[in-house]
Amino acid sequence: MPLIIILVALVLLAAVAIAIYNGLVQKRLRVDEAWAQIEVQLKRRWDLIPNLVNSVKGYMEHEEAVLTRVTEARANAVSAGAQGPATQAQAENALTGTLRSLFAVMENYPQLRANENVLKLQEELTTTENQISFSRQHFNATVRDYNQAIATFPSLLLAGPFGFRPRDFFDAPDEAQQVPEVRLR
Repeated sequence: MPLIIILVALVLLAAVAIAIYNGLVQKRLRVDEAWAQIEVQLKRRWDLIPNLVNSVKGYMEHEEAVLTRVTEARANAVSAGAQGPATQAQAENALTGTLRSLFAVMENYPQLRANENVLKLQEELTTTENQISFSRQHFNATVRDYNQAIATFPSLLLAGPFGFRPRDFFDAPDEAQQVPEVRLR
């Protein structure tokens, strides 16, 4: 009888450990999926920016420095992708800042305000910025859940030995969390 009790206890303990491990794997996969959604939106943003820059280049001959900064910030953001969420967030925040300066300069060009192609690109970029914001919120929520799961008992007993490590949040300063305002008078 004591042997049966010990075996049942071991089977129950193994079942609990398997359930905890599988739960941690699910949470880790959700974090990876949420990051992939951010990457999709960022790639869309990166693809829109050269089109916008090319559309306004002819009108903004005297604003070459602004266009160069936007192009360089885009290149930095693209290359930061492989360096993790913290580096990616920093590069994306810099890109957002240069886009805001571009939009501010564009307001001084009445020809641009009437250009349908530029208006469409700006609208698509604004929509993409909203989607990035929502994706970032979702990613941070899944990272929070994952980090909480690996730090709480009894999951923490399995998390360390099986290589579950905390993930970084996709942080952005307060001003970067607001979608750039696009106003063409």
